[in-house]
Amino acid sequence: MLDALTLTVSVAALLLAAWCGFAAFRDQSTKDWHFIGMAVVSVLALVQLVVGVVKLAGGEKPDDGTVIFVAYLLGAVCTIPAAGFMSLTERTRWGSAIVAAGGVILAVLEVRLYDIWGGISV
Repeated sequence: MLDALTLTVSVAALLLAAWCGFAAFRDQSTKDWHFIGMAVVSVLALVQLVVGVVKLAGGEKPDDGTVIFVAYLLGAVCTIPAAGFMSLTERTRWGSAIVAAGGVILAVLEVRLYDIWGGISV
């Protein structure tokens, strides 16, 4: 896959996590600006999904298996929207904490995607 895209999604997810974590620390719920940030991170994850599917269709294969790679791609795309919807139901500081946790989870999924594709050789 594209290392730069994986790094971009990871950094954006961690920035979103820090931003929403700071809002939770300040006892604030998610605001419209947070949802714009979530949309940006979600679009980046969606771009990564498209790039991954195109690479798979072009004949490239991940080192650790196609099925698990696609499962992680789909999980990465769904993480931030799921956290955003959950934060809508919890309009307290914990809604911001949910999105912060979603950003950290997405960053971890990105590391795993990199590993599955063959980026880390032990």
